[in-house]
Amino acid sequence: MTSSTNSAIAIKGDIFYQPQDNEVQLFEYAFSHQLPLLIKGPTGCGKTRFVAHMAEKLARPLYTVACHDDLTAADLVGRHLIGPNGTYWQDGPLTRAVREGGICYLDEIVEARKDTTVVLHPLADDRRILPIERTGEELAAAEGFMLVVSYNPGYQNILKGMKASTRQRFVALRLNYPDPLLESQILLAESKIEQDLAVKLIELAGSLRRLDCDLDEVVSTRLLIYAARMMSSGMAPLAVCRCCLAEPLSDDIATVEALMDVARLYFDY
Repeated sequence: MTSSTNSAIAIKGDIFYQPQDNEVQLFEYAFSHQLPLLIKGPTGCGKTRFVAHMAEKLARPLYTVACHDDLTAADLVGRHLIGPNGTYWQDGPLTRAVREGGICYLDEIVEARKDTTVVLHPLADDRRILPIERTGEELAAAEGFMLVVSYNPGYQNILKGMKASTRQRFVALRLNYPDPLLESQILLAESKIEQDLAVKLIELAGSLRRLDCDLDEVVSTRLLIYAARMMSSGMAPLAVCRCCLAEPLSDDIATVEALMDVARLYFDY
């Protein structure tokens, strides 16, 4: 089961996830011991998919929040709203997860303001409580509640980073892009691409990731899945490389063409 920031929505069928190391076991241990979890990893390496997979595996509702500069504590906890019958309280995603014993996943936590993330502190230690100042409640986390946050270490700087007092409340694991064998298995599982094309895509991704280019990001596993799906539907490989692997990585025309020059070494038809 997964959700938007407002409701938990059941997803039919298994959510595919290819483990890289012992992250599944670590997540299960953290869940069973009621420990909050911090996941580090680059964009598109599978952090969100991993959390959705684990929520389904553990049969817990999942509330996902995409953090940003304007995220407030009220966005997480809840607020009073005005309706036809007057003022009423509406729980935020964090509060709903606490009440229901669900998993609250805060994606790219470093994008949120530090004064907002302080609300997590009493939930991320042995108290496991959520004080709601506006209603006077002090909620004890229901059985099964788990707090999970993630961020991309590549975006860390002085202005955007987790406070030490927040970071040390979490157990942590690091994900990266899978090794070539695992990544090819992911492409084959996530698309109908032929194996030889999948191998070429993986080899191309390796070359692009090793390039000495001024790129903010390298080719992610997510982009490779997009490319595999488009190739498997019959789109010309070089056209796919341009729209899935080159253009998403840079706005600079010269850089895009440099990436395409590498792609032509693998897909010259």
